[in-house]
Amino acid sequence: MQLLGQAEPGIGLSSCSPWCGAVMRLSLRRSLRFFLVTTMVVFVMLNLHVLYNTPRAKSSEERAKSLHQSTGSEFHVQLSSDHTSSTSKHSVVIAPRVMNETNSTVNNQLRYHRNISMNDSDALKLEVIRINTEQYVHNLDKFGIDLGPNSLVIVIQTHDRPDYLKILLDSMRKVKDIEKSLLIVSHDVYSQQLNDLIESVDFCPVMQIFFPYAQQIYKNEFPGEHPNDCPRNVKKEEAVALKCNNAEHPDKYGHYREAKYCQAKHHWIWKLHHLFEDLVLMKNYEGNVMLLEDDYYLSEDIIFSTHMLRGLRERECPDCRMLVLGNYDKNQNYDSNGAKAERAFWVSSKHNMGMTFNRSVWLEIKKCINEFCTFDDYNWDWTLQHLSMKCIPDKIKLLVMKASRIFHVGECGMHKKSSNCYPDNVVKQVETKLAENHKHLFPNAVSIAGDSRFKLRDPKPNGGWGDIRDHNLCLHYFNSTSLR
Repeated sequence: MQLLGQAEPGIGLSSCSPWCGAVMRLSLRRSLRFFLVTTMVVFVMLNLHVLYNTPRAKSSEERAKSLHQSTGSEFHVQLSSDHTSSTSKHSVVIAPRVMNETNSTVNNQLRYHRNISMNDSDALKLEVIRINTEQYVHNLDKFGIDLGPNSLVIVIQTHDRPDYLKILLDSMRKVKDIEKSLLIVSHDVYSQQLNDLIESVDFCPVMQIFFPYAQQIYKNEFPGEHPNDCPRNVKKEEAVALKCNNAEHPDKYGHYREAKYCQAKHHWIWKLHHLFEDLVLMKNYEGNVMLLEDDYYLSEDIIFSTHMLRGLRERECPDCRMLVLGNYDKNQNYDSNGAKAERAFWVSSKHNMGMTFNRSVWLEIKKCINEFCTFDDYNWDWTLQHLSMKCIPDKIKLLVMKASRIFHVGECGMHKKSSNCYPDNVVKQVETKLAENHKHLFPNAVSIAGDSRFKLRDPKPNGGWGDIRDHNLCLHYFNSTSLR
């Protein structure tokens, strides 16, 4: 290409008129402009091509969709690691195989044996083992699962109280972002009514697990009540003469075990072991687990508040190993305390409602399992306080919300009996309280209001856990598979 104004060989400028030179200069300018514009357009198009064809990080929804398209099994587990930090953070993504309504109905009918007799202990044992082994998750086709370090797994320990459980589940339906959590319901009673209730959950993924050593299954043998078990109040000398079971080992107050009270502690520690050690979904899970009981009622911002507390812990209390979302204060002042938390050490009577922690706390409990299994107290929470005081290094420090996000609505339970076991009035009071204070929920920020002044002490054991058979069964969960 010739520069503008430079004559080509064999052509003299004097041979062209001034008008002709002007035309040539104009033509060369247009040619140069066209060339530059064309070059820019090609450059932009090449960059757009690279942009749209370069692999990019997928969202959880897209990962689930791609897994769903690529798998022919009922569900698929994908483990991915985030190596951006000094420690690897694992995520679990599950995508379901799409099933039409007919197939889904057939599978559910096959999944639970509708005709199992509640008096057939052998059939119940086999059914519980099957369900615990299968680890089926309902609602995968609707929600999928994406479990990462910032996720929340909610675990309900329930007995044979469907009316209470329904109230809790109804309150969970209103919780913001509940569909992003995995709900696990741990039973110590197998019943069609409870199964139907859990199968009706349509607001999040949900799994059922069953305590395999429940009284319902072991009706006439340990860990249920054996016909030859020593009566609770018989004197040791008389028990030895009677040659009743475990006559040599009453509790520290001279009483013999009562199976219905021992079961709750067994169920609690088995549940944690099964969650963290046996469930495929939880094998590498580093996020939080929230423990609930079946007679609770939740505020709609409980998950939001959990995430806010987690952020507060990371900023201002890195040695806090637990978050607690509920408290038992009679007067709940959301106006002044709705966005405040308190630092404290674990106290069984104050911090057992909505306790939330990750695998690191479980590993500390696991190290103290001998102390847990032999401490002469049938209450898991009093036992945990003992571990915090005497076995777990530096005690369990926590953050607890000053305005509760969990409410205990149970009128009847292990320690309290009443002629009226329907908590309708309590539920109405809670709903009214939350409605009146709705503007104080979902706080923009949460701050630490101070430290608990509650005097710490190693709790005096309540007894009820002197039977060496209970000690050995408790330790057994950690020495072999806990599926059966």
